[in-house]
Amino acid sequence: MDLTGKIIVVTGAARGIGAALAAEAASRGAAGLLLTDLDPVDADLPVATATIEADLSDPSAPATIVRAARDWFGRIDGLVNAAGITTRNSVAEADAAIFDRVMAVNARAPFLLMSAVIADMTGRGAPGAIVNIQSMNAHCGAPDLAAYAASKGALQTLTKNAANAHVTDRIRVNGINLGWVATETERRLHEETLGRGEGWLDEQAAIQPLGRFVTAEEAARLASFLLSDASVPMTGVSVDLEQWVAGAPP
Repeated sequence: MDLTGKIIVVTGAARGIGAALAAEAASRGAAGLLLTDLDPVDADLPVATATIEADLSDPSAPATIVRAARDWFGRIDGLVNAAGITTRNSVAEADAAIFDRVMAVNARAPFLLMSAVIADMTGRGAPGAIVNIQSMNAHCGAPDLAAYAASKGALQTLTKNAANAHVTDRIRVNGINLGWVATETERRLHEETLGRGEGWLDEQAAIQPLGRFVTAEEAARLASFLLSDASVPMTGVSVDLEQWVAGAPP
């Protein structure tokens, strides 16, 4: 899982999985990190780090992010698309504006980022690795996560498509289908935004098979493995990082 010398771009790096991945990559020897988020990224890491605020719902943001990485570091060796948004709406409830915004951030932005990063890699004739943070909802999704599930299903297909298109370029593209992960964002969503009350998330964690949720650090370790040469020749793979087996009877 050695990332020595690699330049890595991480979206959604202000908190949660993106922040955990940045710390993990730094500990694994990455030479430089371009960290981006809609909010300011406060990163104190023992490697060269550049940060940029960007709204991924803006179609020009991916090109801006990649250009910044090239300006600061001269190249890109790895990309982690960790940024994402969600909304609580069923097919019957979501409207065009909700659907378009979720798809813009969760599918279009990773698509454009992959396109720009792959262009950098192929232009240099260099290998590289991309990791897309997907979701177990890509398999179907909860009824109130219709637009989110659709966006993550799209991202899973894009992961396989890009992997197939660029395998001979030595560019590997893999994804992680995350289940329920313990993050502060998740806590605020359920306990405050959805009004389920303080302690509700801890109660849900206690009834999981392991008695807890998957952690952001565990997700970051898997992403680091997929970025590293230790995972060669894996490509086009979407790993389910969850305590439940997809398709198994409840």
